[in-house]
Amino acid sequence: MQAKPLRLGAIVQALGGELVGDADLAIDGLSSLESASPSQLSFLSNPRYQPQLAATRAGCVIVAAPFRDAAAARGSVIVAADPYLYFARVTQLWKKHMGAGKSGPAIHATAVIDPDAVIHPSARIGPLCVIERGAQIGAGTVLKSRVHVAEDCVIGERCLIHPGVVIGADGFGFAPNQGAWEKIEQLGAVRIGNDVEIGANTCIDRGALQDTVIEDGCKLDNLIQIGHNVRIGKHTALAGCAAVAGSATIGAHCTIGGRAGILGHLTIVDNVHISATSLVTRSILQPGHYTGYFPIDDNAAWEKNAATLKQLHKMRERLKALENKST
Repeated sequence: MQAKPLRLGAIVQALGGELVGDADLAIDGLSSLESASPSQLSFLSNPRYQPQLAATRAGCVIVAAPFRDAAAARGSVIVAADPYLYFARVTQLWKKHMGAGKSGPAIHATAVIDPDAVIHPSARIGPLCVIERGAQIGAGTVLKSRVHVAEDCVIGERCLIHPGVVIGADGFGFAPNQGAWEKIEQLGAVRIGNDVEIGANTCIDRGALQDTVIEDGCKLDNLIQIGHNVRIGKHTALAGCAAVAGSATIGAHCTIGGRAGILGHLTIVDNVHISATSLVTRSILQPGHYTGYFPIDDNAAWEKNAATLKQLHKMRERLKALENKST
């Protein structure tokens, strides 16, 4: 998508930071250090990539104060306290600049909306979305294509819901009945706070009795499963393919790595960070970084270690017997 270039001076005027260099330099794109052209803006946030700074062709680089002189030696510089955060805000400014003057209908003609749904006039509903009876969509919220919001579910303000998301499908609830299954009707809904972003094809199930709750500022990646009656605290982020089983409670400011799993009815306190592919099988009641998986290895070595792992219980009992015998 082409847009009129932005001057460096205009970027700094909008976002702050210290500009060292040509305020009139026209920026026509954003790129990484290694692939940037002389008319593009890039950033350095990780000191490990400092060698790329001298080699980059970028017209301007966003850096922290310690790299100011090194960056200025090769061209224009924007000095910011947090270059990664500054670059994030540049991307927002750039997208807004690219979309200036371009707007479609607030509600796409192919969207299906129940008359009893409540949609704020500033919300935008994309193609083939379905909004069922009693659902509420808050101010400034954007639903991309094929989003399904089931009955009585509530989405707050300024949320971004990506294609294929399903909010409020039935939770997985069945009672055994003489070798068959009896459905437990899911009578709750889903409540999503403000400033939440939900990635493509993520599913958030409605509660069985109480609502499933996603609090303000949460960020959910693509292909995530959130079970019924789950509660996720403010500003927690879940990466792709994570799965949270029913009635689990996750605190605020947590991060859940990709493909991690959290069993049902567990509690995870605030400020817990779960490594990718980990399986959480017990409540975590102290903040920290937790990992739960068997490390990858050469297959032959892995099989030997896995076979040994199966014997740990017997080995422990033998060790205890030897300790008792020695005493």
